[in-house]
Amino acid sequence: MAKDFILPDIGEGIVECEVVEWLVQEGDTVSEDQPICDVMTDKALVQIPAVHDGVISKLYYLKGEIAKVHAPLFAMDVAGESISNEVVQEPVQAENKTNDAADVVEDFILPDIGEGIVECEIVDWLVAEGDEIEEDQAVCDVMTDKALVQIPAKYTGTVKKLYYQKGEIAKVHSPLFQMTIAGSAAKPSVDINQAVVKAQTNAVAEKVAPVKTQQAAKVINQKAVASPAVRRKARELDVDLTCVPGSGKNGRIYKQDIEEFVKGEVPNTIDTSPLNSDASQSAVQNQTQNQSGGVRVEKIKGIKAAMAKQMVASVSTIPHFTFSDEIDLTQLIALRSALKEQYKAQGVKLTMMPFFVKALSLAMKEYPVLNSKVNDECSELTYYNDHNIGIAVDSKIGLLVPNIKSCQSKSIIDVANDLTRLTHSAREGRVAPDDLKGGTISISNIGAIGGTIASPIINKPEVAIVALGKLQHLPRFDESGQVVSKAIMQVSWSGDHRVIDGGTIARFNNLWKSYLENPSAMMMAMS
Repeated sequence: MAKDFILPDIGEGIVECEVVEWLVQEGDTVSEDQPICDVMTDKALVQIPAVHDGVISKLYYLKGEIAKVHAPLFAMDVAGESISNEVVQEPVQAENKTNDAADVVEDFILPDIGEGIVECEIVDWLVAEGDEIEEDQAVCDVMTDKALVQIPAKYTGTVKKLYYQKGEIAKVHSPLFQMTIAGSAAKPSVDINQAVVKAQTNAVAEKVAPVKTQQAAKVINQKAVASPAVRRKARELDVDLTCVPGSGKNGRIYKQDIEEFVKGEVPNTIDTSPLNSDASQSAVQNQTQNQSGGVRVEKIKGIKAAMAKQMVASVSTIPHFTFSDEIDLTQLIALRSALKEQYKAQGVKLTMMPFFVKALSLAMKEYPVLNSKVNDECSELTYYNDHNIGIAVDSKIGLLVPNIKSCQSKSIIDVANDLTRLTHSAREGRVAPDDLKGGTISISNIGAIGGTIASPIINKPEVAIVALGKLQHLPRFDESGQVVSKAIMQVSWSGDHRVIDGGTIARFNNLWKSYLENPSAMMMAMS
C-alpha cells in the first residue's frame, strides 16, 4: 500500500529545508532505516531514513527544491501491505463506492508559518462557513510579526466551521477551521490523467504553437510561488512553473493556471507583454554575461542566511570590546608532543585545542561571569553551572559552532574525544541538533587558516568569545636577557561590555594564560 512519508520536525524552529540529494530513485527497493535523501536546514545537513521496507513510488520534490516540515516528502509501497490490498480489492469494490460518496470532517491545523512564530492575527477570512472550496484555494490571510501570510486549503470540500473571528489571535499547531472533505478522492487523479492526455495530444497536433508559447513565457514567473500540491501537479504534467503566469496574489500559481497553460491558454487577467519583454532582455543579458564579464547572483540561504541573521543581531545589540594578548605555548607544545603518540595508540587524537578548552573551563570556575547569558532587556544575568564550550568549525555548508558539554567535569582526554567527534560531524555538515544548542562561550580557531589577530563577533546570547591566532616561532627575551625562540600565539577576546569590564577580562585572561603557559599548574588545578 502506498504511504506518504511526512517530513518530521528536524530541529528547533525548522519549518522547511532544501533537498540536497536524493539517494534513491522512484522504483527502488529500500529497507527500514536506509538513507533516502539529504536535506539542508539553516543549521545542518540532515539525512532522512526510511521507516519501512518497501518500494519508492513517488519523490515529491526535485533536487534543490524546498520541502516543508509536516508535508509529504516521498511515497512508498510498504512491503507486506500491497499484497493484502490486491487480494481484498474485488470483494470490497461495492463498499469502496459507498465510502467514496461519504464525507470526512477534518480540522485544519495551523502549521509552522515562520521560524519562532507561535501565533498570528486573522486579518481576513476569504471564505465563509458553508462555502465550497478547492484544494490549494486561499482560505484566509494571517499576519505574523514578520509578514502577511495566505493560508491555502489542503483538500477539496466544504467549510464547516471557522474557529476564529477576524482580528482574533490564532495559535500555531491548533485548529484554524473545520471542513467536510469530499469523498470522491479519485477524481483529481482522473483530471490529471486527462490533462496529461490533452497535453500529449496538443504536443503532437500543434508542434509549433506550444513551443512558441513556452519560449515567449520563459521567465514570466521567475519566483514561481506555488504550494507543494501545485508543484507536484506541474511535475506530473512536465510543466516548468517559471513559464506559467500565476493568477493569484503576487503571481501565485494555482492548478487551474497549469491546466490553462497546458491547453495553450493564458489567463485574460494577466498582462504578459512587459514580462515577455523583460524575459527576452534577461536572456540576452545572460548570454552576454556567459561570454564575458558580467555578474552572478546567488541567493543567501541555509546556514549562511542563519549566520548572517545571528551576526547582525549580535553587533546591533551587544556593545563589543576587544582585548588582545600573546601566549607562550613552548611548554605546552613539548607536553603535547611527549603524549601525542602514546594516546594515538589508544585511538585518541590529542591536538592543542583540548588544552585550550580545559584551561578555559578551569578559569571560568574563578570567573563565572564569563559563563553567563544576559536577557534582551539587560535586566537579568543567568549563570550556568555547566561549561558548554563551543568550537567554531569551517564546514562545507558554512560556519557551525557545536559545543562540548559539561567541560568542567571532563578530563583533557574526554574533551579530545568529544572534539574529534564534533569536528568530524561539523565538517560533514551533520551535527546533531543537541550539539548545536546550549553553548555558553565560544572559541574561534582562525589561526588554523591564517592570521594572528581578529575581532570576533560574540555568539549571542553568550557574553564572550576568543579567537586563536596562528602559532609563530618568534624571538623573545628569557629571564637572563638572552634572545631565544618561543612558540607564540596571539589571542583576541571580544566581550559584552554590558556585563564584562576591561579589568575582569584582563584578569580572566591572565589566569587562562597561566594554565596554558604552565601545564603543570593546569594539572594541579584539575586534581
